[in-house]
Amino acid sequence: MKVAIIGAGRQGGRRAKAAKEYGDEITLVVDTKQELAAALAKEYSCAKSADWTSAVKDKDVDSLVICTPNDTHAAIAIDALKNGKNVFCEKPIARNPEEARQILDAAKKSRAVLKCGFTLRAHPAIEKAKKHVENGGVGKLLFMRCNYGITGRSGYEKDWRMNTSISGGGQLMDQGQHILDLFRWFGGDIKEVTGYADSLYWGASAEDNAFALLRSQSGHICMMHTSWTEWKNLFLFEVFGDEGYVKVEGLGGSYGTERLILGKKDLDKPFVQEVEEFKGADISWQGEWEEFATAVKGGQQSSSGAYDGWAAVKLAFAIYESSKSGKCVKLDW
Repeated sequence: MKVAIIGAGRQGGRRAKAAKEYGDEITLVVDTKQELAAALAKEYSCAKSADWTSAVKDKDVDSLVICTPNDTHAAIAIDALKNGKNVFCEKPIARNPEEARQILDAAKKSRAVLKCGFTLRAHPAIEKAKKHVENGGVGKLLFMRCNYGITGRSGYEKDWRMNTSISGGGQLMDQGQHILDLFRWFGGDIKEVTGYADSLYWGASAEDNAFALLRSQSGHICMMHTSWTEWKNLFLFEVFGDEGYVKVEGLGGSYGTERLILGKKDLDKPFVQEVEEFKGADISWQGEWEEFATAVKGGQQSSSGAYDGWAAVKLAFAIYESSKSGKCVKLDW
């Protein structure tokens, strides 16, 4: 594929590297900050632009990677899909369910592929955990839990993520999107949510912490906490069934070594766990790009497509509604 990177920041650099390593060609880098565009374009010996429409109009571009702030996602993705371009869009897919639905409708009408960047799906421990659950390793699902948080940084209250007109929301629209996607990926759609989304520390309009209980359509419970005030980066995802459990701790780097933990129910013996560690470089970026490229080449939709992106945003906004009303919110899919 010939790929245009829209947004030349850290995420754009990561996506460009993964595409190049897979064997695809970076032909254009777009960023309103021309110094960023120039630096990344120089690295890949390609053209640069300050206008994303140039990538949509470029007949030599097969696929667009959207790594821009959330308020631009809908316009870029919809225009690209209408023009037959494949789209890899960072999460959240849009600022709100209405914009996400417009992208979903455009994707349904297009023959092109749209993938939402839920990178956690491509972590090896999470991939193995998913297969374990699918193969009946934990039995019937009872509940899931996930804690995902970062420490924030000095001046975080001024970051664009804290501006809801740009981001659509706070931590629920950031790391919370990954949690909500994992809950659906492992256990299916959610039928009702109760939650709290509050700014407890940073003093911004966007929430820095979100807590929620979600009930799936099949009846199991999901519990989550996502935080910008964790003070030490944390990831813990747990799935419990009537026959055992699976846990994923850490994501590598500042989150600690990625570990897969398997346990079986045995009411008459001491606890026994199987632990597998995944050390070394983070390979999720390459794995996620490979899935996208394979979908494009095979004429199939991505495993984390427009519907999944829309669903995660819809769930986040249901939690916002519950937090404001103090009531349980029921969802209609």
